[in-house]
Amino acid sequence: MSFSVIVPACNEQAYLPATLAAIDAARSGASDHAVEVIVVDNDSTDATASVAVGHGARVVHQPLRNVGRARNTGAAVATGEWLVFIDADTLVPPELFRRIAERFADPQCIGGAVDALHGSNRLVIRLYLRFWRFVGTVAGMAQGATQFCRRDAFEKTGGYDESLWMGEDVDFFRRLRKTGRVAFLRDVQVVPSSRRFDTWPVWKILVQTNPLFILLFRRRRKTWAGWYDRLVR
Repeated sequence: MSFSVIVPACNEQAYLPATLAAIDAARSGASDHAVEVIVVDNDSTDATASVAVGHGARVVHQPLRNVGRARNTGAAVATGEWLVFIDADTLVPPELFRRIAERFADPQCIGGAVDALHGSNRLVIRLYLRFWRFVGTVAGMAQGATQFCRRDAFEKTGGYDESLWMGEDVDFFRRLRKTGRVAFLRDVQVVPSSRRFDTWPVWKILVQTNPLFILLFRRRRKTWAGWYDRLVR
């Protein structure tokens, strides 16, 4: 059994080393599975690509800044049976690949997602994030900090929708659920960076993480300049 880990990265030289180190630790914990790591350099202007190479990752380039397109670019060159998409600022647990492999032992399982613990140094934001985490759990939504699927399922769904500039991860998981059985790993968690939640004004967080706002404006690139142009690094 083989995994292809796809990490979209734009100007992530500061966060990428810790992410790749965590992936390496998880790879060591699943030594009976082959794991390749592909970093998609999504138009970085810093040392993201060289950092990735220095950690033994394969680097491919995607010049258009769009996280869905970056993930699809990585999937197009991947060689593994199973695709795992991990954000470049996300720390994964050592048992990640072993736990995913256990779910894929069920031939009916085509993919899934891992629970993400979003945090902040501000109490009001922590409470807000806990609320939306509960709502997402009840609604069966899964964000893209770490998602996984079989290669054939990825191809059947058409991959990530490149016309979306935000919410492409929730959209992909929704379409994956329509294709077959999915798993949501709640007994392990990944930890994304809290940088935006720690630095953005509260009003901006409340607006740009609201699912209704995302649904209305997810196809308008200029709405998401904080993710694609005015990067928080």
